Amino acid sequence: MTQHPETRLVEAACSTCGATFTVRSTRPAISLDVCSNCHPAYTGRRRAVAQSDRIDRFNRRRSLATA
Repeated sequence: MTQHPETRLVEAACSTCGATFTVRSTRPAISLDVCSNCHPAYTGRRRAVAQSDRIDRFNRRRSLATA
């Protein structure tokens, strides 16, 4: 009996952009939320969802609390 689990080549699929690539894993399938093809840190582009500013949200909550 070996100490290490058995690995195999599986397809990893990104649910955001649909890109697939082959990786070695112990799991039968891998699904990613964000991959290096669509992640803003790698691409340099920001998505519309990620543009809400924390300071603006804080100021809105603060103004509602004082009203």
